[in-house]
Formats: sequence, structure tokens, C-alpha cells
Amino acid sequence: MTVLVTGVAGFIGSHVARALLDRGDQVIGIDNLNDYYDPALKEARLAQFRGRNAFSFQRLDVSDRTAILALVEAHSEITRVAHLAAQAGVRYSLENPFAYIDANVMGQQVMIEACRRLPRCEHFVYASSSSVYGANRKLPFSVEDPVDHPVSLYAATKRAGELMAYTAAHLYRLPSTGLRFFTVYGPWGRPDMSPFIFVRRILEGEPIDVFNHGDHQRDFTYIDDIVEGVVRTSDRPAAADPGYDSSRPDAARSSAPWRIFNIGCERPVELLRYIEVIEECTGRQAIKNMLPLQPGDVKATYADVSALAAAVGYRPKVSLEEGMSRFVAWYRDYYGL
Repeated sequence: MTVLVTGVAGFIGSHVARALLDRGDQVIGIDNLNDYYDPALKEARLAQFRGRNAFSFQRLDVSDRTAILALVEAHSEITRVAHLAAQAGVRYSLENPFAYIDANVMGQQVMIEACRRLPRCEHFVYASSSSVYGANRKLPFSVEDPVDHPVSLYAATKRAGELMAYTAAHLYRLPSTGLRFFTVYGPWGRPDMSPFIFVRRILEGEPIDVFNHGDHQRDFTYIDDIVEGVVRTSDRPAAADPGYDSSRPDAARSSAPWRIFNIGCERPVELLRYIEVIEECTGRQAIKNMLPLQPGDVKATYADVSALAAAVGYRPKVSLEEGMSRFVAWYRDYYGL
């Protein structure tokens, strides 16, 4: 089949594209290669696909509706869309809010319209985020929980994307599945995320900022587990739930072909233990700069992935210790350390 992967030069997008190519799919990748973080890393991810005839790339922005609609008109063979492009980062949304509206709201609607124009589109799978749970304190986070209290604009745009996909599923019967990612890490990771920042600073002997004085929990999820979940989900298009009762609404079910899943590790880790693991993998001691909780941040994330497990057989396998060891090995190799 032919899969359109947006954000293909990104962390998750590049890994998903490689998995699809390895199993024999055709992949059309798009990315705008913006400078939110070092574009050289994005170029290096793309370089892995050189020589793979089943892969093609176009530099496009998902919010550019003219260019995106022209692309799908020229590639009517596309059968599935993995929409993984987004403006990421909670703290940056406080500085540049319009970047999030453009990429995450306008971009979502453009990709929905693109799917509607594709005559053979079976499934629209898109990236959401655990940040939609916002101020919720009930753990673990379940897809059945209400998500009406986002604490950052980033989270609000991701929730908006879920609702927009529902509307398209309801009105146009476009099979749509949103995946709420929980703190993804691993080789080729994002330099703006704590695994990358902490490893770099610890190896260079620089202090690391430890927010909320270390009183944090995160459901760190290794990239291979994420990719398996994305591919498995893509292979099983969303369908209407025949048992849905509109008189007793359920946030996780619908009479439209629309689904939402958590995709995480189910093993939340204390931030200080996470730092210890990095210290063990790098052989270096961290210099900790203890700071208060940052605006837009949440104290804990913890995924209930039972819905995804029941639907597609998803089960995370990689422990933090194993995954961080692999990441540190990649980091040393990539940067020649």
C-alpha cells in the first residue's frame, strides 16, 4: 500500500516511515524542515532513506492547503495517512502561540481535507498527546476520562485536533484514530526533550534543570514501542461502535468511525530515578539545578493502554534501563563521543 507520512523528518515520523518501508509499503513523506530545533538532525534522519526506491519526499508545510491538496491530487494511490507533523513543545507554546494554531489546528484541518480528496483513503491516523489530560489528577490517564482542562496552548490544540477528526468521522465517515503519545524517547530523538537535554548536559558536565524539585513522574515510552503501536493501529481502520449509546455518552466510544488511544509504557518513573538511569548509562554524575514547576507543565503522566491493547494487541516491551542504554549509545555514536 501507499502511506502518506507527515513530519517524516521528525523523530516519530522517520521511525514510522522506516518501519513501513521495511515491511514493503510505499511511503510518500512530507516535512517543512523548520528550525524549531536543529534542521541538520532532520536532514540526517532523511538521509537514511536515500537509495530506497519506495520512498519519496517533498518539502511541504501541512498548513499549506494549496500545496497539500495538489499533492494528494497527484497521488490518488495513497490509501492511508499517518499525520505526525506538529508544532511540539509545551513551553514554546507560551512564546509563539500562533505557530501552534498554524501547524496543529490549520494543519489538522488541511490533512482531513486531503484525506477526503483521496478516493482510496482507508484510515487517517494522527498524533495527539498525553498533554490533553491537563489538570487531571486521576491516574492512570484513561481514554474514558474527560479532557476539558488543558494547561497549555499546545494541549488545547491537540484536543482541538481530536474534535476536528471526530467531526470529519461523523460527517464524512472518514475513519480516524488519534494516538495520545506519552513522553517518547530513543535514537534520533528530539533535542528539545529532556532525554536529549539531560544526556547532552551530563556528558558535557553541565547542570541539568530539575523542575518541581524532582517531584515529577513520566511515562517514558521507547520509540520502538511507539512505532509498533502506530503501525498496528494504522492496519486496523477505525469503525463505528455498534454498542454506542448517545443517551449515555462515553468519551472513548462513538457511533462514527473514530477512536482515541493512549500509547505509552504503563510504567511511570520518578524523575530522580530517571536521572539515575541516565547517570548509570553515561557513567557520569548529574549536576542538578532544582527549580519550581514550570507554567503549562503537569506533575505526572501515566498511561492506561488497555484500550489499545484490546484493539490491536499493543504491549510495550522496552524498559527504561534498556531504552536509555540504546539512546545513549546512539547519542555517542552520532556525535562522535
